[in-house]
Amino acid sequence: MKKNIIAGALVALAALCSCEKQHQVGIVAHRGYWQCEQGGGAHNSIAALAAAQDLGFWGSEFDVNMTKDGELMVYHDSEVNGMYFKDYNAADFADIRLCNGEKIPTLDEYLTQFEKNKKCRLVFELKWHATPELERQAVELSIEKLKAHGLFNPKQVIFISFSFNQCKLFSQLAPGFTVQYLGGDQEHNPDVCFENGINGIDTGYWIMYKDPSWYQKARSHGMSVNVWTVDSIDDMRKCIEMGCDYITTNKPEECRALLKEMGVKELKAGKNL
Repeated sequence: MKKNIIAGALVALAALCSCEKQHQVGIVAHRGYWQCEQGGGAHNSIAALAAAQDLGFWGSEFDVNMTKDGELMVYHDSEVNGMYFKDYNAADFADIRLCNGEKIPTLDEYLTQFEKNKKCRLVFELKWHATPELERQAVELSIEKLKAHGLFNPKQVIFISFSFNQCKLFSQLAPGFTVQYLGGDQEHNPDVCFENGINGIDTGYWIMYKDPSWYQKARSHGMSVNVWTVDSIDDMRKCIEMGCDYITTNKPEECRALLKEMGVKELKAGKNL
């Protein structure tokens, strides 16, 4: 009897160890790795993307707005210098410079840089747009641009958005891709996301702390779990221990060091969960 108990315990321990070995975490550089010398402190810059690529992080997150004349531009906010992208043409932004001297990149320019090193995954955030019609236009144009660069591939790109409608559109128009809803509102909790064909969540880490059911619901549906924007070591540790698949952070090198310290495998660039 005692031998059976010991044998059972060893089997359980082996299974636990196996699960732990399989747990990998992908590091996503928030707006590229801008917070380093190479990135020049410039969010969403070509240099920041290149830094994330060169250092081998799993992914580089970036933000996309659509101009009045239908150009997609990589910039976080909906406006710059009081000029809203929705109200101005792309040419109106030509003389504006980021803090490292770069101009605001178009999506085409950003994707051209990505083509130089395709191991780093694109974490493509499409920003809110004012009407359902504009949102569909922006989603369709995003897919068109990716196809033009030979990057419309679920192994190269995941889509994220605070717009539930845009997430649904990506799920419909890009089947097989990972699509993660960024919001934390109960109206669009993981159960609702899953019912609408959305297969992942990318949620503020504090929402996971406040309501653990978010993680549990997502996992019950086999959804991927990403968290943003995790910059403190304590919060990184909690998210890693929780079992999140991806950590989006402004401090990717610190996250890498923590994973190593904790003995958790970092998901390598070019690999998928």
